[in-house]
Amino acid sequence: MAIEKKFVQEGYVKASMNEYFTKQLSKAGYGGMEINRTPMGTQITVYAEKPGMVIGKAGKVIRKLTRDIDRMYDMDNPQIDAQEVKKPELNAQMMATRLASSIERGWYFRKAGHNTLRAIMNSGALGCEIVISGKLTGARSRVEKLVDGYIKHAGKPVDDIVDEGFATAVKKLGTLGCKVRIIPPGAVLPDAFDIRTDVVEDVTEAVAPEAAKADVTELVEKESEGEVADEEETVEVAEEVAEAGVAEEASAEEVEEESCAEEAAESDDSIPVEDLGDEQRRLVDGVWQHKHEGYDYWHPVARVHKEG
Repeated sequence: MAIEKKFVQEGYVKASMNEYFTKQLSKAGYGGMEINRTPMGTQITVYAEKPGMVIGKAGKVIRKLTRDIDRMYDMDNPQIDAQEVKKPELNAQMMATRLASSIERGWYFRKAGHNTLRAIMNSGALGCEIVISGKLTGARSRVEKLVDGYIKHAGKPVDDIVDEGFATAVKKLGTLGCKVRIIPPGAVLPDAFDIRTDVVEDVTEAVAPEAAKADVTELVEKESEGEVADEEETVEVAEEVAEAGVAEEASAEEVEEESCAEEAAESDDSIPVEDLGDEQRRLVDGVWQHKHEGYDYWHPVARVHKEG
């Protein structure tokens, strides 16, 4: 069998098996299944609100399901395991079944939809979408959509994050389709981000020394506690921070001048020098350098000299 046909066949078997379980285990609160193929056989995990009804008395029901699956789909040693769903409100298939059952019992579709949406969001879901389609209020078919929270509609996150369930409600006017899509709590969304609060502290440490930082912290605490800081005190702290910034700039200039002097000392003394009286010039690797009063080391001519 070609690989494409194999994928299509596996998808068909899974969809058909899901439909079979939905019909057979509707009273047990069927909530989906998972198929895991192992060397020992095919492991089928069935999620239900009442796993005892899936197993049956002395395992009678689960043995019948295993025989039917083996006969209908020709699987290699199928083994069915029933698992209980702790929070049915976060299972899309269960909520879709409940919604369809409510509509069949005579609930108005909008009331049933809002109740289902409220139950899902109160359980902690990040987002939910409910779509009810069919002959809702008249002879014409239409679609009603209820959305709350954040929901994804396209891309790979739809397959990885969004849980989807579908059920049908049979009414006199026709059949209604009920689709429920849920983003469970704790799901990591691809566009989620966190705002860092320690960046301001890092900037304060880089600009202001420890003493000025302590003064600034004290002023912030006074303002947060409702105590208005003295105006003269605020001015003094601002001046200290400004002086700290100027001192750091001066130290940076000194480091740059020392590096230039070291580079000049390491340069070759055999380079010809022009004496222009108030300054001396030379050409090094296509760049004119000079030194003069106030700057007794070689540095580029294009450099801007700061006065004072």
